[in-house]
Amino acid sequence: MKKNLLKPLQNPQPKCPERLPPLSPLLDSPQTPTPSLSLFPTIPEPRHQSQLFSFLKTHLTHQPLTPQTLLHFLKTKLHHHPIFTHYDFQVFSWASTFDFFRHDHSTFLWMAHSLGSSHRFSQLHSLLSFIAANPCPCSPGIFSCPQMEPLFRFVIDALCRARKLNDAIFAFETMKKLIDGKPSVVIYNVLINGYLKSGDFGKALGFYKRMESDRVKPDVYTFNTLISGYCRNGKFESGLELFREMKEKGCTPNVVSFNTLIQGLFREKKAEEAVKMAYEMIQFGCEFSTVTCEILVNGLCKEVQVSMACDLVIDFSRRGLLPKEFDYCGLVEELCAEGNAGRAFEVVNELWIKGNVPSLISCTTLIEGLRRSGRREDAFGLMEKMLKDGIVPDSVTFNCLMQDLCDLGRTMDANKFRLLASTKGLEPDEVTYSILVYGYTRDGRRKEGEILVDEMLDKGFIPDIATYNRLMDGLSNSRSLALKKVGVVHR
Repeated sequence: MKKNLLKPLQNPQPKCPERLPPLSPLLDSPQTPTPSLSLFPTIPEPRHQSQLFSFLKTHLTHQPLTPQTLLHFLKTKLHHHPIFTHYDFQVFSWASTFDFFRHDHSTFLWMAHSLGSSHRFSQLHSLLSFIAANPCPCSPGIFSCPQMEPLFRFVIDALCRARKLNDAIFAFETMKKLIDGKPSVVIYNVLINGYLKSGDFGKALGFYKRMESDRVKPDVYTFNTLISGYCRNGKFESGLELFREMKEKGCTPNVVSFNTLIQGLFREKKAEEAVKMAYEMIQFGCEFSTVTCEILVNGLCKEVQVSMACDLVIDFSRRGLLPKEFDYCGLVEELCAEGNAGRAFEVVNELWIKGNVPSLISCTTLIEGLRRSGRREDAFGLMEKMLKDGIVPDSVTFNCLMQDLCDLGRTMDANKFRLLASTKGLEPDEVTYSILVYGYTRDGRRKEGEILVDEMLDKGFIPDIATYNRLMDGLSNSRSLALKKVGVVHR
């Protein structure tokens, strides 16, 4: 057995044993420590050692030990074990102590994913050192294993997410020694983004300079990350300059590039220039996204330029550029909050005609705004259009409009709404029926009211005889009152 895990392993002997040799001293004598295991901080606890050794004997001694059989064991047996799952690196290390065995990229990749995903970064560092000293044997000769870069890409990304940038650089330098040619632009992007997320924009720029010196061509993701960094660090002009440099270098900006700059312009309180950038985006042929529209509308509303936001959204809609998924609820809220529900109603109607259907929240907000401003007829019309288009309101909003109709003496129209809503999946509740019954009571329509009371009874909305009698008495009184009024008119 080897005394040091990081020492390069010898090539397999010409005559490898067909079966796994006796697992001593590791398995047969648990009290005798194995030198390779002593390199790592996590040694199986004494109470777990004998169980772990028995587990290994059960699943690994009946077949030749190869990277494939070891990987199968790690994936299907050890990984799901409630006690031994975190001893996978010890098993990996134990396997490397046999002269006839060599790990390949499959076990390297599995081990890297296991350690990185569980944040065991000290052991991950040891694994990288081991890989550097014992390269994958699948590509003999002058060429390296093609799976090394994907492996290190995952490792570097995991380390950057954990804000361990020094370890990520160690992994990067280790990878450069093991791969053929230069690292891909993706690796550089991961590190640049890692520095940016950790708040060290200076080092992100430094690594970009290194990328250029390594003659690795940056892509749109590289530029977008750095432009975002400039904007977030109060250096918008530098970000704009990099945007121009990006186009000069033949890298085509995408929607993220423009979104970042538009958002940066709003941070600089340059709303008009942000709108100009949006139209430049159109001329460039870059397709709008819902995020673009949200940035523009929210930015203009924050600058108290709600009217400009309305004109912009309508113009985009007329040009056929407004994404169908864009929810203009924020614009409706701002207009209603200003007491300008009429303008909100106009905007919603025009966008709706052009195919930009409002969300349920937008419609509900607008209905409340119209009711507050006394435009109840517009609210009724909006509710009817909603129902016909399959936008089903919540019961509270619906019942409020039902009450408004009944208060205007239009209980028959309210009942038509009830029937239409039922066909769209909105079943009336006890409040709905009560509003209608009392509406018929005021209108002197006893027959229609009695039909609704019977429906309430069938649906269990009348809990006792007292409630039933109260409703019927109300309808009777309304009938008597109506007859008296008719008699007075005839006289």
